[in-house]
Amino acid sequence: MRKHSVHSENRFPYTAKALLLGLLVAQIIATIQVYLSNLDLYRSLSAIQAAGYLTIPNKRIMPNLQDFGPAFFGGLFFTFSLGAGLSLLSLAAAWVWHRLFSRSRSVLIVLLLIWLGSVVLLNIRGFSFGATCYFFAIPPVVFLAALRWMPQPPGQRMWVRGMVHTIPVVVLALLWTSQIDSRFFVDFRDVLLLSNPVGTKINDFYYDYTLFPAEVFKSLEQKLLKTCTLQNLEKEPLLTRVERELLNYDYLPVGTNDAVDLKVVQNGKMLAFNHRKRTILQTTPADFLSHPGAALHKFAAKSDKQGVFRLLTFRSLLIGLPFVLYLLFHALIRLLCCFFLDVRTSSLIASVLCLIVGLCILIPFLYMRGTDIELKDIPQTLASESWQQRVAALRIIEQKGLEISSFQPYPRLLKSPHIAVRYWLVRALAVSRRPQTYRDLLAFLDDPHPNVVSMAFYGLGQRGDWRAVSEILTKIKTSDHWYNQWYGYKALRALGWKQKKSQ
Repeated sequence: MRKHSVHSENRFPYTAKALLLGLLVAQIIATIQVYLSNLDLYRSLSAIQAAGYLTIPNKRIMPNLQDFGPAFFGGLFFTFSLGAGLSLLSLAAAWVWHRLFSRSRSVLIVLLLIWLGSVVLLNIRGFSFGATCYFFAIPPVVFLAALRWMPQPPGQRMWVRGMVHTIPVVVLALLWTSQIDSRFFVDFRDVLLLSNPVGTKINDFYYDYTLFPAEVFKSLEQKLLKTCTLQNLEKEPLLTRVERELLNYDYLPVGTNDAVDLKVVQNGKMLAFNHRKRTILQTTPADFLSHPGAALHKFAAKSDKQGVFRLLTFRSLLIGLPFVLYLLFHALIRLLCCFFLDVRTSSLIASVLCLIVGLCILIPFLYMRGTDIELKDIPQTLASESWQQRVAALRIIEQKGLEISSFQPYPRLLKSPHIAVRYWLVRALAVSRRPQTYRDLLAFLDDPHPNVVSMAFYGLGQRGDWRAVSEILTKIKTSDHWYNQWYGYKALRALGWKQKKSQ
């Protein structure tokens, strides 16, 4: 009888099944949400284009906004961030209610109140239908599925078995958390992604599609281009001055349109700043013209209803996603082992292997990101055979504002096959002031990797050389990468360029 109970356990654990179900629900919602956002962005860009302004993304990218593919792949961002976080919390709530509180009705009421309170908090600055869908769909589905599939407690040794499977998770969480700082994501990209072909493809996929979901919950201040219309401004000088100030902050007048981001209406001696038929801010023309940046900042802050959504998404990306990936990887190893071993042994082996894999990733990460270099050692380090050493030296050169072209290995670095080396070389060229390095920086606009190209745009903006404007405009109009166009536009603005109608 005991033997039958062991082998009758499900080879694929209920935790993984419940999480996958939650991720599936999240992906459906995210795809629809990103698709609708893409259509909205397409309408705005079409209005901007019709008004004669430069659009970001450009004409080559705009048609993609109407396709299903970018919406689906862009939706993966929300699936593996907020979707992962909500699925994990719902799974934990089901386990606690079932195992620790024996399905107590009073505890269930508390859980329901927490759930409903989260929905209220999410919409405290204004109702967000898309964000609310995640909270109303994912928790009930995962919670009920986990309760349905959750096996009976394994007996008195439950806590011993639980500790065996919990220790690897706790150890890895503590070790990885200790590495989180302002450089973590950049180091993670350089060390673990850009150092190998598979990681590079993952990195490229992220930068190909991440701007599509980003448009879903950006505040107006975070958006690159905003649309506006001006109504009832009686005096021509006032109309011209207000329009000029709005253009300075990338609010582009596109005529009469109720769907614009900002509608400025003059009511007597006051200017009303409206967003989506709501009056957000009122001020006098004199006050606005004397402090336009402060007024537009206040307008953007008051019209932003996605702040909680953004916060929860990024927290879920940082915390929820690693735990979900661990549980799914653990489930896959356990499933494979079950073809040869019993469930309990397979589960133990999966926990051990997950710990080993996590450490095998962490140890080289610690080694390669922990390089400390003295200023006197930079010339020698730049000539090192280790690309990680060269990257570390280039980062110091950028941070200290040193002249990269004064170092002997500089010509060889220009031809480096390593993406991370070229990336940080371009960052170092951004602080160079020698005229001969300008052409070298400009050449990186044709680099085969988009991360390097984006930094070349950034570097040209930092150097402040007005000659780069025509080159940047040409590249933006012919580029097929939205991320690079975004950096190119930021570089133009850093150089003092402003939007103006082309027709």
